[in-house]
Amino acid sequence: MLKFISNAFITGFVLIALVGCGDYLPLSGGALTGEPVALPVSWRSVAADEIIQLETQGEGPYSVNLWTVLVADDLHVFAGDNLATWVEHIERNALVRLQADNFVYALKAERITDPDHFEQFAQAWAVKYGNRPRNERVEETYLFRLTGR
Repeated sequence: MLKFISNAFITGFVLIALVGCGDYLPLSGGALTGEPVALPVSWRSVAADEIIQLETQGEGPYSVNLWTVLVADDLHVFAGDNLATWVEHIERNALVRLQADNFVYALKAERITDPDHFEQFAQAWAVKYGNRPRNERVEETYLFRLTGR
């Protein structure tokens, strides 16, 4: 009985933590619902956000909350070495949509494999988030530059 209560408590705690931290976890959803707008002149205000939502196209719209950084005036999203569902979608279809605040931008994702570009990204990541990416072997990671279509 004690084991059941302990397991129930742990499960409940994890569920509460997930709901309370939903904006900061890469939980998936469907289509983005914000207002479609033209690309901004500068991505600085979007890059200042801690979290953005990125929508990819698999069998249907699939969106996920992600961190982003600005490198050479382009937004970048990073999955580390995790071949996540959204990464698989991008590998099949590079057209994505990004939502920041209530605005949705139509973009294209391009995988970055250049070590020098990755180093610029890693430095920007460290400035914004306080540490460098865990895996810095660019050939093993999934880093994407987001640009206009």
